[in-house]
Amino acid sequence: MMRGENEVYELICKDMRAKRGRLTTVHGVIETPVFMNVGTIGAIKGAVSTKDLEEIGTQVQLSNTYHLHVRPGDNIVRQMGGLHKFMAWDRPILTDSGGFQVFSLSGLRKIREEGVYFQSHIDGHKIFMGPEESMRIQSNLASTIAMAFDECAPFPSTREYMESSVARTERWLVRCKDEMARLNSCEDTINRHQMLFGINQGGVFEDIRIANAEKIAELDLDGYAIGGLAVGESHEEMYRILDATVPHLPENKPVYLMGVGTPANILNAVEYGVDFFDCVYPTRNGRHGHAYTDNGRLNLLNARYETDPRPIEEGCGCPACRHYSRAYIRHLLKAKEMLGLRLMVLHNLYFYNRLMSEIRDAISEHRYSEYKEAKLAGFEAGLE
Repeated sequence: MMRGENEVYELICKDMRAKRGRLTTVHGVIETPVFMNVGTIGAIKGAVSTKDLEEIGTQVQLSNTYHLHVRPGDNIVRQMGGLHKFMAWDRPILTDSGGFQVFSLSGLRKIREEGVYFQSHIDGHKIFMGPEESMRIQSNLASTIAMAFDECAPFPSTREYMESSVARTERWLVRCKDEMARLNSCEDTINRHQMLFGINQGGVFEDIRIANAEKIAELDLDGYAIGGLAVGESHEEMYRILDATVPHLPENKPVYLMGVGTPANILNAVEYGVDFFDCVYPTRNGRHGHAYTDNGRLNLLNARYETDPRPIEEGCGCPACRHYSRAYIRHLLKAKEMLGLRLMVLHNLYFYNRLMSEIRDAISEHRYSEYKEAKLAGFEAGLE
């Protein structure tokens, strides 16, 4: 529970394997399990401001290293005082490393031992990013938590490819740790308390996952992520890997499941001991007219809601449900009015943040299993 002289992650209690924790950072305390709202370029898509995020209970904002490096440029963000000042957000920020773009921009990159050679998805100019470059960019962004540079291998991958990829990612992690320590020791570094999370990889190969988890655990990092899931494998395979892998990561450090997921995914993953989540689903689906509720997902574009005077969800305290009807929001969406997208995104993010608060309470009260089953039953009702 201690890192140097400072308490960083406190394991408050457990309910079976589900963990209730608290991560203390230079930008504030994070109560876990937590959902991180995805603001890829320093903003949530859907005209949602940082003041809105505060109002709906957001604890952590996630932004993308590669995209901010390409535009506006991490040197510009540094010149503006770091990402917190740039986007007017004083709570924690996690920046991913650019490693996911090794996966998602597979047609525009070449992987080498030194790092990855990209072509910008915007204008095609050449970019090189390795462990040191990723750490320097994230240091310029001055995020609270930096992610190690890794390869998110494609699914499916052969055992031979996965073993080679994971071994290289392990070597990259050592380089990330060394460079982060150097950067945090520099007088002109904006955030000299920047944390580093390592990333477990290994696809759906349990033995590779476990060996990698045990190896990276020896580095005594600030936290550990499980990457390379939700990339094409089934939910059952994902849960199998979590079940096998999480016990081999340090219990006294936060565990982050990258890019996951649906409310059902989150409820199930918490049961394996996961602390951190992020996903674009609540914002992306909201912009397409889909709202999350305790009784399943609601598609406001359906004609049945044309004259429905009720809020998106009865009893919801989000800004959309407090003031507007399903009929009005549907009208805005059909008319392609930005306010419709904004209200839907606010509702969905509020729903996710409220879900995490309920999860934390259920773990603290040692009733998580019953809570999870009841919640999943409600989701399966399906509103459409």
